[in-house]
Amino acid sequence: MTAFRSFISFVLVITTALLSLAVLAQDEEQCSATLQCESSWLSLSDAQRTAVFEFAEDYKAFIHLARTELSFVVEAIAFAEENGFERLTATTRLTAGTRIFEVNRDRTISLIVIGQESMREGFHVIGSHIDSPRLDLKGRPLYEKNEFALFQTNYHGGLKYHQWTNLPLALMGRIDKKDGSTVSVSVGLNPEDPVFMIPELSPHVDRERNSQSLGDFIGPEDLDPVIAHIPGQDTDVIEQVLVLLNQQYGITRADLVSAELALVPAGPPRDMGFDRGLITAYGQDDRLASYAAMRAIAEIPNPQKTTMAFLVDNEEVGNRNNTGARSEHFADLLSRLLYAELGEAYREPMFRNALRNTRFVSIDVNPGVNPMNPGAWELGNAPKLGYGVNLKLYGQGNNANSEFVAWTRQLLDSNGVPWQTSTYKVGSAGGGTIGGEFSSQNIEVIDFGVPLLSIHTPFAVSSKVDIYNLYRAALAFYAFQD
Repeated sequence: MTAFRSFISFVLVITTALLSLAVLAQDEEQCSATLQCESSWLSLSDAQRTAVFEFAEDYKAFIHLARTELSFVVEAIAFAEENGFERLTATTRLTAGTRIFEVNRDRTISLIVIGQESMREGFHVIGSHIDSPRLDLKGRPLYEKNEFALFQTNYHGGLKYHQWTNLPLALMGRIDKKDGSTVSVSVGLNPEDPVFMIPELSPHVDRERNSQSLGDFIGPEDLDPVIAHIPGQDTDVIEQVLVLLNQQYGITRADLVSAELALVPAGPPRDMGFDRGLITAYGQDDRLASYAAMRAIAEIPNPQKTTMAFLVDNEEVGNRNNTGARSEHFADLLSRLLYAELGEAYREPMFRNALRNTRFVSIDVNPGVNPMNPGAWELGNAPKLGYGVNLKLYGQGNNANSEFVAWTRQLLDSNGVPWQTSTYKVGSAGGGTIGGEFSSQNIEVIDFGVPLLSIHTPFAVSSKVDIYNLYRAALAFYAFQD
């Protein structure tokens, strides 16, 4: 009986092993056909690896200056003009290959290449956002406390308050005056500039706070940076700040009411790790995707369909305002393009048909598997840094329809772009994009992006090969021929 049991156990072990091998072989076949099952770094040629690192240098240089939506648009206009794009005007002639850009209120920009087909047949659009979590100044920000001058702030987007203390901050934005003039502000990015900081308590004096939860340790009203501390002979430190602001910018305290000033991390983008395969930088959510889309469209000379990089503001606060994805600006822009093509033959059903025929890729980064906390993910559907772009399959009515997912798979596979899938752990995580605002307009929309570590923190971490592959995916989408 013992020998028989041993034999049965042996057979079960062998059977299990054979079944495991069969499943592994099936998985490997699936990986080779579709999903990326090893790091994208391993399949790079020497020339491709060089291209990845060169692309990363251009990307770091761009996002170093493009810290807010206002500064992104400034840098994007310069990029567009350097690459042969001209501003769209009422007299612009739209012929195949025409390269134009449109700016909406200095906070949204679209780069467009006119296609060979009539725009009635639809557009190929990549949309992303150019705002990131940050601290904004309140309308009346200046105040004094314990002989320090400070700024009152409010937060933009989801952030963890404690991560913004003891961090060098730069002040960026604009001040609009009653006479119609605008003053640009950028203090803290250059090494010779001063910086600002929200000071934290020393461990010597905060022991009584050690028992507090992280959420109670520092609150949103505590995020006020020190901006000065030298008083005048007959004036307090606030009056001294106002003197400096007037001397440097020609503004008064009242002018700060009509200002858009943001505090962002002052540190430059840096390579991370001995192998320099990662980038740590502020604002990679989601100026990473916006830069990739912008770079790709600049390299499309004569597409079949009219292509567009639609880069918008205010995603981090729900796509609000007339510069966010909920505004009518996108529909207004497309209808104006159609009217410029068709003239008096333009009719509303033609515009609606163009929307129905449009393919829209909504790109937004998302959290990748963290080596220190992998349990935050259901690992079977978790995106990993270095494994390519990820298709977001969140379920609960948030997915693209299956035929558009299949179309996207074919596009990526036929162009050798590695990809993976991304689904949050059910009931314990979530996030939004701009995609829903466009699918509601009867447009075919899919969400994808690349994974980051430390998303929504002052310094997120990306893989250089993922950024490059996102750019390649954008190239493939823009260049697609039916």
